[in-house]
Amino acid sequence: MAHPQGELATSMAASQTNTLMICSTLSTTKLEDVAQASSINANLWFQLYVYRDRRITENLVSRAIASGYRALVLTVDAPMMGRRRADERNGFELPGHLKMENFDVELLARTFKGKEGASGFGEYVKNMFDLTLNWDDLRWLVEYSKIPVIVKGIVRGCDAIKALEAGARGIVVSNHGGRQIESTVSTIEALSEVVEAVNGRCPVFVDGGIRSGSDIFKCIALGADTVFIGRPIIYGLSVGGVEGVKHVIQILRTEFEYAMRLSGISSIYQLRTVPRMVVHQNYYSSSKL
Repeated sequence: MAHPQGELATSMAASQTNTLMICSTLSTTKLEDVAQASSINANLWFQLYVYRDRRITENLVSRAIASGYRALVLTVDAPMMGRRRADERNGFELPGHLKMENFDVELLARTFKGKEGASGFGEYVKNMFDLTLNWDDLRWLVEYSKIPVIVKGIVRGCDAIKALEAGARGIVVSNHGGRQIESTVSTIEALSEVVEAVNGRCPVFVDGGIRSGSDIFKCIALGADTVFIGRPIIYGLSVGGVEGVKHVIQILRTEFEYAMRLSGISSIYQLRTVPRMVVHQNYYSSSKL
């Protein structure tokens, strides 16, 4: 919806800048074509939703493995779609010239018909996704998959531990862009609890609200191994396709380097070990002065 080349442009930009990309189940480009657009040494992961019909999920997993994707990213915070009121008012549906290309069957490849007061995408999720998703489903996926399974959508330490116990090889601290439930915790505030609970047993990643290199700096300082970005990539894609995405990535890297240098930090290791490099604003509140 942002650019005619869509995920192909994003994939090319990611591989040309040595950047990891996660391709969505609901991509408007086939996962095989996304992989083919990347360089031979590209690092691609496949984001996965679990469908009611397990055969659909199994097919997606098998195709991702065959195409060279290196990990599955299971989204666990969307067993049903949150109330997206703008989508409901607009009767959102996927534009007619597009479809979710990972599916050949028309029923799966298009959102439901939208109408005023009802989102076609919301109806698609309600009817197609497994609304009973639980830890046993994660164990099933870990056993079925030949590549590591990363769990995306964790904001509590106790859930991170459960994910590890079920076989997850990584945790993405994510609140689905804040679109699932209002008043949910921001990911940067949830990050430390998850990092502490995991205690080095697997990598911890984070996404949500990352808009600058200094945001990335904060997340790394608080224990994240990798920081994922979403909307800024869409902005670059819509303006300039491949070059637009590359430009956004370069902006973020430059800003991150500035934050490192101006904070007196010379390495990622130092950033993660210097105490109180990032604190809550209350640390410097007037009550403590």
